[in-house]
Parts: sequence; structure tokens; C-alpha cells
Amino acid sequence: MSIRHWPEGERPREKLLSHGSAVLSDAELLAVLLGSGTRGKDAITLGRELLMQAGSLNALLGRPEQHMQLPGLGPAKRARIAAALELARRSLAEQLVERPALANPGDSGAYLSARLRHLPYEVFGCLYLDNRHRVLAFEELFRGTVDGASVHPREVVRACLHHNACAVIFAHNHPSGVAEPSQADRSITRELSHALQLVGVRVLDHLVIGAGAPVSMAARGLI
Repeated sequence: MSIRHWPEGERPREKLLSHGSAVLSDAELLAVLLGSGTRGKDAITLGRELLMQAGSLNALLGRPEQHMQLPGLGPAKRARIAAALELARRSLAEQLVERPALANPGDSGAYLSARLRHLPYEVFGCLYLDNRHRVLAFEELFRGTVDGASVHPREVVRACLHHNACAVIFAHNHPSGVAEPSQADRSITRELSHALQLVGVRVLDHLVIGAGAPVSMAARGLI
């Protein structure tokens, strides 16, 4: 039976409009995004199958292109999910910029996680801050393993000067999902801190993004 024939109180879209998005399950929220099902499957069933195929909501939303090969899941449905993800990322970015100042690692952790957590390759990025620790910009600088061969202090210094940054927060992801800082992470952080100290830019933190909460190297006493 199609969802449109269900009792109104059980239809995902009507539930969302009446009671808010928080009351919907993951599959129901996906059903709202999908808009309709496929032949023989309603949108909620399709949403459940997507979640099962991906293994988790995080995996699905992080790399949707890898989990959207179900029959009937065409370009329009894929585009809706991709658009919703990008809107969420931009919303987090706006919230970050609108803060009067960054006070702790959690202020930037959600945004940086949304940007980097699910990438299948390693990315090193910088969050540039002014002298009051307000966000100026975020930029991905390097791709590949974070070590002395791929992260060049000269380029980081140049980028900080370009953005007129007074402080910076580094971030990189571990595609394996394990956020524990490696010896290479510690070494490159020290090297960059020394280089930026020469031009008056302070390194506030280096966040390692994995499957769970970001790990703050500053909170670990590593900076």
C-alpha cells in the first residue's frame, strides 16, 4: 500500500509538519527526502534498505554516492539527499561564523566533523581566526597522509598570512575512523607551530576527526 493511503497520522511528512522532525525515525526522515518509493516499495521501506545497505546513518550521509545503487533510486532522489547534506553543512558553518568567539574545541568540532569525517581520503585543513578568535575562513590545504612529505609549513604560513589570521585551528581526518593522534600528527603540529610562531600566528588546537567525537590535541596537552 502506498504511503498516501496510510492514516494521516502515520505519514512521515504529515507527522513532521504536525509534531516536528525529532519524532521521526531515521527511515521516516529519509522517506520525506526521497518523496516517493519505487514500484512495490514505499519510501520508508526504501529508506530502511538504504540504512541497512550503508550499515549506519553516519555511513550513508557521509558517502551517499556509495550507498545509492538500489533499484528506483534515481538522480532526483540522490540530488535531494545530497542537497540536504550540503544545507546541513552550510548551516553549521553559519553558526560557527556567527559565534562571538570560539571558546572551546566543541565550538568548532561539529563543523569540522561535518566537513571531514566521512571523506575516503585524508584531508588537512585550517580554520583561520582573528585576534578575538572569531572565524575568518576554513580551507582544505592538503590531501593525503598527514606527515612532513604532504603538509608543507611554508604553504600553511602563506595561507595564514593571506587570510590575515592571528590564530589557527588545524584539523585532519582519519578515514579509518580511529581518531587517536599519531606520532606523525604530533610531529607536524610541532613543526607548524614553530613556523607560525615566527610570523605571530598562534596555533590553538589540532583536531583529529574520526568516527566518534573529534580528539583535541590541545586538550591532550600536545600543543
